[in-house]
Amino acid sequence: MSRVPLAVLEPIAIALSLLRAAFDANRRVRGSERGEYKRDVIGTPGSRNIRLLAAPMLEGLIDQRLHFGRQRRFNEAWPDLQRIAGTLAQTIARLRREAPGRPVIVSPFHYVSQYANIYVIDDLRAKLGLDRIGVVSGVPRDLYGSDDAMIPNIDVLYTYAQDNRSGLGLQVARSLRRNGVVAIFADVPPYTLHRYPMETVGVYIFGRPARIHNGVFRMGAPLDAILLPFYLRFERGRFSGAVLEPVRLADPDAPQRVAREIEQALRNDFDRSLVAGHPSLYSFAPAK
Repeated sequence: MSRVPLAVLEPIAIALSLLRAAFDANRRVRGSERGEYKRDVIGTPGSRNIRLLAAPMLEGLIDQRLHFGRQRRFNEAWPDLQRIAGTLAQTIARLRREAPGRPVIVSPFHYVSQYANIYVIDDLRAKLGLDRIGVVSGVPRDLYGSDDAMIPNIDVLYTYAQDNRSGLGLQVARSLRRNGVVAIFADVPPYTLHRYPMETVGVYIFGRPARIHNGVFRMGAPLDAILLPFYLRFERGRFSGAVLEPVRLADPDAPQRVAREIEQALRNDFDRSLVAGHPSLYSFAPAK
């Protein structure tokens, strides 16, 4: 797996997904749900798009290729991901010139691969000259081996298996004051942070009432932090990235601006979204 070319991962993912879907009704239904959301909510065709069915398989294959590749050769370079990190570093440098001392929360949206996102953040850390960088993540750790060994300069401030999150805001504030930058996956639907009370804020997505998680605003607004969102693309074995407009989290309209950027990302590349297709995506009963 550590030597498989990136260009063949999507054909493999499609073939395996079709094979498994032939014997697994649940897998077929999940693919149909993603297609229905794309057609009925976003308003674009997608019910027969095989990419929607294969997206979860592709994510796993990319994760494994990156992780095992680094296990085999720790300094394995990914120029595409390095270019994305370079764009983020240039944007952060511009924001610091415009507002010296204001902290920046880099927000990878959930697209393509969690490991690819973390590799971008790790390379961003190096380009900013930081020894370490904090990341708030809801992903289970050590799926394919020791994450600490593969990304030793990442301080994971939260993971899916962590029970006590009462000090997360303090950890984020300390990391921001120490390094000036922290990474938070701000596009998470509320259901993914199940161990935390449903702190959400009302917004509109695709012209409909919706809810997004309030954590990034609750932690970032008192520090007058700027949110810098981006998301990855993956086509024909090549990574690319889309860096979205920065959002000052203390502004009253910050939640709706973030919601518009979530909407923009879903419109432009729904097929690669890792959270797409869940029944409670951005809309659920907030009182429960």
